[in-house]
Amino acid sequence: MNRRIVLGCAMFLFTATPFFAQDTSSVVDAIVKEVNENSNLEALGHELMDDIGPRLVGTPQMQQAHDWAVKKFNAWGISAENQEYGTWKAWERGITHVDMVYPRVQSLSATQLAWSPSTSKKGVTAELVTLPSVKNEEEFKKWLPSVKGKFVMIARNEATGRPDDNWKEYATPASFEKMKQERTEQIQAWNENMKNMGHNKRSLIEALENAGAAGIVDSYWSKGFGVNKIFGAGTKKIPTVDIELEHYGMLYRMVEHGDKPQLNIVARSKDLGVAPTYNTVAEIKGSEKPEEYVILSAHFDSWDGGTGATDNGTGVMVMMEAMRVLKKLNPNPKRTIIAGLWGSEEQGLNGSSAFAEDHPEIVNNIQAVFNQDNGTGRVVRINGQGFLHSYDFLSRWLSAVPNDIRKEIETTFPGRPSSGGSDHSSFVTRGAPAFMLSSLSWDYWNYTWHTNRDTYDKIVFDDVRSNAILVAIMAYMASEDEQSVSKEKIVLPIDQNTGKPQEWPTPRTAERKGGM
Repeated sequence: MNRRIVLGCAMFLFTATPFFAQDTSSVVDAIVKEVNENSNLEALGHELMDDIGPRLVGTPQMQQAHDWAVKKFNAWGISAENQEYGTWKAWERGITHVDMVYPRVQSLSATQLAWSPSTSKKGVTAELVTLPSVKNEEEFKKWLPSVKGKFVMIARNEATGRPDDNWKEYATPASFEKMKQERTEQIQAWNENMKNMGHNKRSLIEALENAGAAGIVDSYWSKGFGVNKIFGAGTKKIPTVDIELEHYGMLYRMVEHGDKPQLNIVARSKDLGVAPTYNTVAEIKGSEKPEEYVILSAHFDSWDGGTGATDNGTGVMVMMEAMRVLKKLNPNPKRTIIAGLWGSEEQGLNGSSAFAEDHPEIVNNIQAVFNQDNGTGRVVRINGQGFLHSYDFLSRWLSAVPNDIRKEIETTFPGRPSSGGSDHSSFVTRGAPAFMLSSLSWDYWNYTWHTNRDTYDKIVFDDVRSNAILVAIMAYMASEDEQSVSKEKIVLPIDQNTGKPQEWPTPRTAERKGGM
């Protein structure tokens, strides 16, 4: 049975003293004071997001970020290194400039997608076309040669550019419901047409490129004003760009009305061959139990539509700040404390999976992993991840956290094990107690997750400071605990499809030769 508990003062009438060799209050007070009065968070955020920028795996900027982090840790007296675990397609983003040049001139809000092939300096000028409505695959094949030398729009035209909450606030209920119905019908028609063409998005792009298209024009709206999600290109020789909804919709209407708009696309990039991929790993060596580990976990890489501020620059900042504070205030912890800044999480938890594969001696002796990865907000949820006695030790550690931080956190014990989503899963699936510190939304999913708006100005530093205090205290409590945690797992319920007990999720295998 899961117990759902909102943590507050009244929940912690017990004392943590029997489990610790020293009084914790002075250290906890010092942690709070250090983060509040001498924070490095703003400087870390500026250097990482503004100066280095997005951290796409395989790019020079990703390498720059790894090297920067090692220097930062070393400057704080913390040993750190970049641990190579594989290779990835090496690529560097250059200038993107997309202009409508006919029937009138207008510069458009657009960017090339990651790993897009480059154009020449002059770019490519061509007419823009939309996908046809077809009855079957044969009809689509007959249309396909017509794309030669043209840019092809591969996203549907959205029914509205207003978020649903904006409609709900201002529209009449009838108008709101009418819009949602029209949108549903539009999506259904689009999906049916894709089925009739005989393609999914990946195979469609390949077919268009093979048919001689001049380039691919996409638009992945994130359901917020001015926000698109930016992922990777699927082309090998021709450019792929994403155009923001407002301009994409305009172009779509122009094509449908027979205006035959033309674009000039300049999408400069460099194919750099192959680059090594790394995890940045920092360590404060334990003094009494150096072969037991507390890990502070955050992924270092990002997509590159914005600068990766909330996914996952804020998580990186929290873990680095916590390490700085712990080294300053508790330089000789009982257990070894590691900060893992993982590479290529965005392509499937590759960095943390590789670390877990390469270091079973660490995974088998983990006291706790604390992972943060879903935005700038203060931590509001912790799940026991299916470890039967997680309530006992997590509640003990949380009891030391100041009430103004702790009272916001809802916990679920013993919870269910995570099979993916973020880097804690790389450890949970291997039987190690690892916990996601889930954050308050701040409209993360629509406005900053993998979008062109994930930038420094979206960071809420009050919440990030709260998280740094939480992580530093939790790491301190876990490292100094007289007890090693129980790794006993719950018995998972019956799978309704098979009639058999569900099994603990299996680990992912790290991709060590990616993007090629």
